[in-house]
Amino acid sequence: MTALTKEELKEIVEELGSHKGRHTELVSVYIPAGYDVNSVQKQLEAEKSTAKNIKSTGTRKNVMDALDKLVRYLKDFKKTPENGLGLFCGNVSDIEGQQDLRLWAVEPSMPLKSRLYRCDKEFVLEPLRQMLEVEEVFGLVVMDRKESTIGLLEGKSIKVLQKMTSGIPSKVRAGGQSSQRFHRITEGLTKEFYKRIAEEMKKIFFEMPKLKGILIGGPIPTKDEFLDGDYLVTKLKEKVIGRLNLGDASESGLKELVERARDILAQQEIVHEKKVLEKFFETLGKNPDMAVLGSENTRVALQNGAVQILFLSEKTDKKISNELKKLAKNIGSEIEIISTETEEGQQFRNLKGIGAILRFRI
Repeated sequence: MTALTKEELKEIVEELGSHKGRHTELVSVYIPAGYDVNSVQKQLEAEKSTAKNIKSTGTRKNVMDALDKLVRYLKDFKKTPENGLGLFCGNVSDIEGQQDLRLWAVEPSMPLKSRLYRCDKEFVLEPLRQMLEVEEVFGLVVMDRKESTIGLLEGKSIKVLQKMTSGIPSKVRAGGQSSQRFHRITEGLTKEFYKRIAEEMKKIFFEMPKLKGILIGGPIPTKDEFLDGDYLVTKLKEKVIGRLNLGDASESGLKELVERARDILAQQEIVHEKKVLEKFFETLGKNPDMAVLGSENTRVALQNGAVQILFLSEKTDKKISNELKKLAKNIGSEIEIISTETEEGQQFRNLKGIGAILRFRI
């Protein structure tokens, strides 16, 4: 098996979501990354004994058949795929009394964390739907002069990665030179703390391929001193998409940071879409030999291995879209799915909604 792309996963989730069982006879199984596939196979064998007690003859047969099919399928696995496995099996026939027993196997693009077995009237899809929200991740940093918490936003999930304290003593009453000396000490400790925060951020974020941006929150002087000083490496400084005023540098501060940054986060997808479409339209206008528009021209370019980036409107006919995406994957092209929520996306849709930037002229 190979892990699905986000678009492939989205299509399977839509397809699975369209099926409804007449009774609680659609079976969903989630095997987490790293979990023993043989243990799941034995569990499903044991579930057959429970299924024998189902009163309805039709429901009992459908559940038993689904479990048999799943057990046979899992016998071919020596180990669980790298990102885990989602299995969905059941009778999806629209005609009562007829059977259309089907099985879907899904290895998602990121590790599955859920372990689940359930029979229901519909397939359990929430773990996969959550993954569709996680295309990129955002770094989170909240800080003041006493502590800092570094975390990660994946979809709707906030993960704490590091907690730090500065060791700076609280203010004490002191006059004259003692006060000045105390101020020098605390300033020195503060700078050292900023350096430690920057070093941790570099360790965590520098080589993170899906990192889309970094949000930093803290009191007005603290976060500004940190960001305006020479602490962060240029690559990470350029990733900072928002600095927000807040007073909580603990784990709960990460949640507050995300809440206050909703507008910034919402804009990120729009900004990316605008940038890639600007590149497409600019190439089409200034260097038309290096871009194509429309399904036929794009198909020919793909068949010639010439496509660097394939652009598809989300409104493109699914059959055509799947065909072009398959050709693009075969030649290692990037694929950009363009929404119609922006002016540029709507303009692209009106211009046939299919195009590409080329690697070489054809």
